[in-house]
This record gives sequence, C-alpha cells and structure tokens, in this order.
Amino acid sequence: MLPISIIVPCYNAAATLARTLESCLIQPEAAQIIVVDDGSADDSMAIVRQYGERDARVGLLPMPVNGGAARARNWGALHADQPLLAFIDADDEYFPAALAAASLYLEQHPAEAAIRLDVEFSGFPADITTHSAFDSLGATLSNTVPSSLVIRRAAFAALGGFPMDAFFRRNGGEDGAFSWALRELFGNQRLVDSKRVRMHYHARIHAERYFRIFMGMQQARPEDVAESFRLSEVFVEAAKANLAQLRALSAPAPEAATTHPT
Repeated sequence: MLPISIIVPCYNAAATLARTLESCLIQPEAAQIIVVDDGSADDSMAIVRQYGERDARVGLLPMPVNGGAARARNWGALHADQPLLAFIDADDEYFPAALAAASLYLEQHPAEAAIRLDVEFSGFPADITTHSAFDSLGATLSNTVPSSLVIRRAAFAALGGFPMDAFFRRNGGEDGAFSWALRELFGNQRLVDSKRVRMHYHARIHAERYFRIFMGMQQARPEDVAESFRLSEVFVEAAKANLAQLRALSAPAPEAATTHPT
C-alpha cells in the first residue's frame, strides 16, 4: 500500500477534532497526520498535543496567522513527506478502511493522479435529504469537497494547491475550482462502491448552501456566481500553464563518463 499524509485544517474545532483524529488513526495507510492550526482560540491545539503524545503520527503545524482553510491545506501539504496526500476537515470523518481503498486504487493505477471517496452527508435538514435531486447533487459534491480527495503529492504541487483568493475564503468555492483543474488536467475519478467519508452538518456549512441553491430553495447572487466562475477559470488556466511548462522542461543529459589512464 502507498503511505499517505493526512492534512487536517483546523480552526476552533475542539468540539469535533477528536472524532476526526480517531477516524484518521484507524487508517493503517496514514503514515503522517498533520493538523494545521489556523489561529484557533479554543482547545484545539491542546487536543492535538494529547493525540501526538499518544501516537507519533499526529503532528501540530501552527499557521503564523489565520489564513483560511485553503491556505492551511496548502501549508500542510508543503510539510507532508508521503507520496499521497489526503485532506479531511476537522468536523468530518473517515470510515474504516477508507484510505486503504484509495491507496490500493492509486497503487494499481499508477497513471492516475488522484481518486475521490464517496461522501455520506449526515445530519443535513430533512428538506434537503428528502429532495428528489439529493443523491445526484450529493454525488457531484463528492467530486469536489476536500475531505473526499486523495492525490499524489506531485500532482497536487503541479496544480498549485488550492486557490487562496479572498472571495473563495468568504464564499467558498476553492474546492470547486481545484476540482475543475484536476478534472481538466488529470481526471477526477471517484470510488462509488461504498461511502467512505462522513460529512457532518453544522450551521452555515457551505454544502447546505450548495444543495439549497441547486434545489431551487435559495437564490445565488449573480455577481457572486460570475466572480466564482471567473476566479475558477483563472485558476484552471494557471494550472494548465504550470503543467505545460513542466512538460516542456527537459532533464540534462547525463555527463559522459571520462576515463583516466592508470
């Protein structure tokens, strides 16, 4: 199995962080678990330290200042030392053997850059979960949320990480931009045979707004839609340019061996 570094962005997540870490610790493929503290003012850091004393795989990486989830994920990825990266939010959790399935898939498909895990949406309001479009919209969301992603570290670096625009930080959508670029450049496959990640509902979660907008229960501001699309397109084009530049580079030819008479 290919080992994995798990990146956990954390901001004031003391109420849910232990549950997330427990779900990470039961994944044998998790060789490194980096909790990136994004300026928490609660007991989050103390919880991470307690888990670090219990299991050496768990490490705390503080952010210099609060920078948002995308910046925290990127900061964690820079400190990862395993060939695969997985991202899970501090209020989500993995099911047992979730990362085994991802690791095995990428081991058996060496030309694939990433794999998605199917997401279970837990505790969401009944008017969402009983809607006729819930399953199809949930499948689409499973293809974008960071907690579903397992990706080769080199591919993540080539894409440039998650976009860190201030607009995305306020409104969400950086995960959608990243997924668009991933799909365009490498493909965005998902394991659909089983639910392997649980997203827990909480007030003001971006996923609720996504469901309500696409179910016709809530209106999105046209200017926000336009800006999200514009920034996403800019990110995708930059990722394409980065990858094209990498592919155009050539390794230097090995120097010819020289022999010296004895």
